[in-house]
Amino acid sequence: MRMDISQSLRLEQRMKLSPRLIQSMEILQLPMMALQERIDQELASNPCLELPETTPEDESEELQDEPVETVGNEGVEATVRSDEGFERLVDFDERFAEDLDWSDRPYRPAVAEELSDAKAKALANTAAPGESLNDYLLQQWSFIDAPEEIKTAGEIIINNIDDDGYLRVPLEQLADGERIGNVSAEGLGIESFKEALKLVQKLDPPGVGARDLRECLLIQLDAEAAAGRDVSLQRLLVDEYLREIELNHIPQIAKRTGRNVQEVKRAIERLGRLTPRPGRLIGSQPVPPIVPDAVVELDQDGNVVVKMRDDGTSTVRISETYRRMARSGKTDPKTKEFLRNNLRAARWLISAIRQRRETIRRVIEAVFQEQKEFIERGTEALKPLPMTKVASAVGVHVASVSRAVAGKYVQTPRGIFPLRMFFSGGKTTADGKDIAWNAIRVRLQEIIEHEDKKKPLSDDEIAQALQREGISIARRTVAKYRRLLNIPPARQRKQY
Repeated sequence: MRMDISQSLRLEQRMKLSPRLIQSMEILQLPMMALQERIDQELASNPCLELPETTPEDESEELQDEPVETVGNEGVEATVRSDEGFERLVDFDERFAEDLDWSDRPYRPAVAEELSDAKAKALANTAAPGESLNDYLLQQWSFIDAPEEIKTAGEIIINNIDDDGYLRVPLEQLADGERIGNVSAEGLGIESFKEALKLVQKLDPPGVGARDLRECLLIQLDAEAAAGRDVSLQRLLVDEYLREIELNHIPQIAKRTGRNVQEVKRAIERLGRLTPRPGRLIGSQPVPPIVPDAVVELDQDGNVVVKMRDDGTSTVRISETYRRMARSGKTDPKTKEFLRNNLRAARWLISAIRQRRETIRRVIEAVFQEQKEFIERGTEALKPLPMTKVASAVGVHVASVSRAVAGKYVQTPRGIFPLRMFFSGGKTTADGKDIAWNAIRVRLQEIIEHEDKKKPLSDDEIAQALQREGISIARRTVAKYRRLLNIPPARQRKQY
């Protein structure tokens, strides 16, 4: 095999991202609390950054050695290959996915070595985490008087109870000898688990350890019966007519049980006081905090006023001491190079924070210039607003608008709302007005709230009611929005 070296020319186009552009895009996408965490991390790792005791009057000198770089469609100096830059941004989305979507779980920011006074006070005033359901049950289980094999089986059962309080794992699977933590099921028979489950289901809160909804409700009814209440009809309904209750077949239930409709309705109302997820009563998750990035109001002349809430993020500055050391001729060359690298990184961070603030402010102003009627009339006044229209008004790429609204909230006279809510499609009514899909959903909910509960409206009748208001949508669209609003169909909304 012959190997040689040759030269060749190749013409190609390649998009590249500079480190500053990548950092600006990352900072732009961060919500307020995640941005504060990022600043704390930079303060801990970069000695050239500091938080002053008081906000400086003029910070323009910090960036005098390097102009602020803007994010837009203009070309930038290529220092990083495009694939490396985009891989970093993809990794950024994965690492900060929890910060950018707060609907599923609470956000818990990491604690840096040096915290600002405001954040330290907030942490000091934060309540300690509550006792978990598992710990709560194990504490009760320690006082149960039972043989050793029953105690071991009960501990295994408790370790498999989920946050809702249900035992989703079959007892046969628990008895196959699998080790769970420091507890082993080796040598335990299925009968030991059955006896242990009966004891676990007597623990507090009532209903814990159930394997399905029917068993959960029956356990709670047993607890009420032990307190001297008559729950015979409720037990009958749960044991035999749970599916009919879900379908709202109250007359059929009354006929089969030999009771009148009113008695069945009262029994179902008492069932509604039971807890379908008893585990949530212990160690419930706290409501995730929401910090709006801006406050939007109307002034006396009806103009939109946007006030940014920085919460201390704009006070970070470059240490003057290290700046002088980097310029001094007496500083060791290696130390000077180290300081210059950190000063450059500090300038980039401050530039990205300022640019984030300005971009979000301009996006919010552009949004509420279009959605001004929302402040005056509420959600029903929302208009269709695509991101391309806002991007054109602000003068940035649509991807920058998408990052600017990700995980951001705004405070308005009507409450705090996610910024992304104001971007949606819509329809044009018969009289030529544009109406957003969110506004249509609100109107649909209002129609259902004011319907005759004895004769609830079907999806076709709701579509006809919207048609009379000039909003033409199909029945399947009504059904889709009704499900999104967690509204049951007409037969389940009927009241007898």
